[in-house]
Amino acid sequence: MITSYDVWSSDLERVSAIVLRSMRNPLLFLVAVSGITVIGMVLMPGLPDASGQPTRMNFFHAVYFLTYTATTTGFGEIPTQFSDAQRLWAIFSLFTSVIAWLYAIGSIIGLLQNQHFRSAVQKRRFSISVNRIREPFFIVCGFGDTGSLLTRGFVDAGYSATVIDQDANRIQALHLREYPVTVPGLVADAGVPRNLIAAGLEQPNCRGVIAMTNDEGVNRKIVIMTHLINPSARVICRSTSEVEEEFLETLTGVSIVNPFEIFANQLSIALHRPSVYALGEWLAGAPDIDPIKPVRPPKGNWIVCGFGRMGQHLERALRERGVPTVVIDPDPEKKRAPEGRILGHVNARTLRAAGVEHAAGIVMATNSDSNNLGILLNARMSNPGIFTLVRQNRRDDDAAFQASGSDLVLQPALVVARKILLMLLSPMIHAFLNQIHDMRGKIVLDTIHRLKETIGSERPELWTVTISRDMACRKEPLPGSLQDADLSSKRKIPVDSHGKCWKTHPLSGKPGFHWVLGDIMRNPADRDHSIACVPLALKRWQQTTVFPKGTEILRENDQILFCGTIQARYTQEVILSDPSIWKYLMTGIEEPHSLMLCWLFHRKIFRQIRALCSGIITDTAKPNAISGESPSVPADSKRG
Repeated sequence: MITSYDVWSSDLERVSAIVLRSMRNPLLFLVAVSGITVIGMVLMPGLPDASGQPTRMNFFHAVYFLTYTATTTGFGEIPTQFSDAQRLWAIFSLFTSVIAWLYAIGSIIGLLQNQHFRSAVQKRRFSISVNRIREPFFIVCGFGDTGSLLTRGFVDAGYSATVIDQDANRIQALHLREYPVTVPGLVADAGVPRNLIAAGLEQPNCRGVIAMTNDEGVNRKIVIMTHLINPSARVICRSTSEVEEEFLETLTGVSIVNPFEIFANQLSIALHRPSVYALGEWLAGAPDIDPIKPVRPPKGNWIVCGFGRMGQHLERALRERGVPTVVIDPDPEKKRAPEGRILGHVNARTLRAAGVEHAAGIVMATNSDSNNLGILLNARMSNPGIFTLVRQNRRDDDAAFQASGSDLVLQPALVVARKILLMLLSPMIHAFLNQIHDMRGKIVLDTIHRLKETIGSERPELWTVTISRDMACRKEPLPGSLQDADLSSKRKIPVDSHGKCWKTHPLSGKPGFHWVLGDIMRNPADRDHSIACVPLALKRWQQTTVFPKGTEILRENDQILFCGTIQARYTQEVILSDPSIWKYLMTGIEEPHSLMLCWLFHRKIFRQIRALCSGIITDTAKPNAISGESPSVPADSKRG
């Protein structure tokens, strides 16, 4: 079985092989020239010495002289003045060495421009970058509009990502993005298993694979290869073909995202429950959405322009809601358009034939942004008050669609990216929206007002908290006396003979501390107040409860979906990661952290001083009106 180490070793061998193959002849020529010139310089006779015998240069001086001569630096004739023969050989050595070095340097430049070498180096760097990732990450196959949005969403949520795309321009654009973490990118076919392994498919911190290429066959291959190599990995695949969806549904752990079905579902909800639609879009982070004042599509006749895959899904959604529709398409017969269809391209004539003057709404669902915007202008000229729903195919046209003032803009890339991010990062949101969809309108409006009052004008943040075993019920007592707990939290908490605080767990009947939902929502700065968050849903085993109460006792493996501000999320993460804050929120006792203060905190004299102070407070306070008893004093203070 191929592992990530095998891929890494193979990349190293490939780079080495390309370098050796390209530089073999230049290196051999350079070594040969250097050897010949050095030997010739040693053999050449120099000037005669005092006895009349010609001197000769040793190997060290020959190598030294030719070293700076070959680089055309030139320091003179050393160690002594040269003879004519040595000077002649030096001229020959200079020219041949320069030619050899030019040949070698030219080969190096050619090697750097070699596409195979650059690809091998890039893949090796990619493998090294992937192996350095320590945080959880996702593999994004395809860095188009959807892949770009997904990568940004993962990084903003604290995850990392690795990207595979066959378009070199897209990977180059990825490297130009300013991400807070490193996001490696590889120019390769994502359907090749070796490339998926190089992207970290077998690493334990890989959370899943997202197949977002423009080729349905490549997406299917990615799903199959991932399912075989790492069956435990989560796989999400974009597909618009019913045949592909039927095949992929047979595989376990595979989620299929069809943007046209998402559009149709959103339009159906917007027609039937506009408040629920606005709430879902607002929670997903859609800009310029006011859930208190949702967009309400009018009732009446609708016109669907373009009966392609998206037009068919939207027309079916309108028809299921009992909305009469008229379809305009150049070839409605081939696409099995319903009766009342109009044959032809969408223009002023066909719009008038469809009754645009009296229509309640119009859907522009062609695959051309210019056509959709042109239809929008024609429709408003005939009916300025018509409700417009337009499809945006390219993110580059954002400025034009914002200036158009359309009531609803459907972007396939943006809708799919939001859907996937919610599925992976906040999977409980779908169960929450499904349950709230069937609730009365007043409950939905009350929920919206409660969220707006809590969050204000900030962007809503969704996060999920999983209750660990230690948080569900603490089996050992928290340090501190009964007097401490009464003075700090004003709650009667039983103690044992050693003055340790206990609380009986209501589920098991055994002593120990337990959390309730309201405890993890307390503000550490003021535990009598809550942080700016609202619990939307609680999942226990296979049952999901929306709007759980603050008195709900938390059990092990409970999952709670929160909505609040980003500051509230960070505060709650700190609460759940610091046991000392747990104790403070439970008892109101803020324990010291240093060793000296902890030692003093548990000393008998320290307890006596605190008991004395509490006695002074008790003497100055009024007697208890209910029981008439004064607060109890710990046994240690009595013995002292």
